[in-house]
Amino acid sequence: MCMFVRIRVSFGAVADRTGFLFYGPDLSSLVLSVELHSHSALSHDGRDPVDMLLEQAAAVGLDALAVTDHDELDASLEAAERADDYGLVGIPGMEITSTAGHVLAFGIEEPVPAGRDYDETLDRIHEQGGLAVVPHPFQKSRHGVAPHITDEQLSSADAIEVYNSRLLTGRSNRQAESFAVNRGLPMTAGSDAHIAEMVGQAVTEVGAEERSVDSILAAIRDGRTSVVGKRTPWYISFRQAAGGAKRRIGRRVADFL
Repeated sequence: MCMFVRIRVSFGAVADRTGFLFYGPDLSSLVLSVELHSHSALSHDGRDPVDMLLEQAAAVGLDALAVTDHDELDASLEAAERADDYGLVGIPGMEITSTAGHVLAFGIEEPVPAGRDYDETLDRIHEQGGLAVVPHPFQKSRHGVAPHITDEQLSSADAIEVYNSRLLTGRSNRQAESFAVNRGLPMTAGSDAHIAEMVGQAVTEVGAEERSVDSILAAIRDGRTSVVGKRTPWYISFRQAAGGAKRRIGRRVADFL
């Protein structure tokens, strides 16, 4: 078994980097770069098919990818099944809309229903042996849960996303990081990519013992992570948001007709 020594480092808002460094025997062969927050065309605000997300993940040198569509699991399961063709580990996941806000689930096989309260949402994830991670918890405008739950409830998550590349300022990321550090919670990052080109903007470097879904999720639970990221350019965030709104309207019109 590989023993890890954890040293926390913070590079500050200018460098847009924060996380943990790990040292151990032959650790360089065990650090996996993982994208934990991306959306396919199955999301109401996503644009691209899973093939394009997988291609981008491979092109930027990632080791693993989780497609986390809003309240949908099918595309993520497809991506997980096909990831090996791209030299990647595919992690099944989804972004669930609880009554308090968004929660990421990883390592699940069945969709977790939307519209349940925060505690029940976490329970549903854990019943499947999944990992519950709270994304952008302090950004109310993007369905962050923190304004609607207690600190104790937020602390019951398995990990906190402390770097989301779509935040236009670093304030919400710093709040999330501070909360996770003070509570001793594992930390992750995510690009929150809604177009393929943005996959890999923010990654979680995981000190896993082997290249597998189970090992990656176990490492995140243990806090063996290093968070590295850069902000999505504001004009791309705006374009993603505008494109998502257009697609939502189009789908609603199609449903009505």
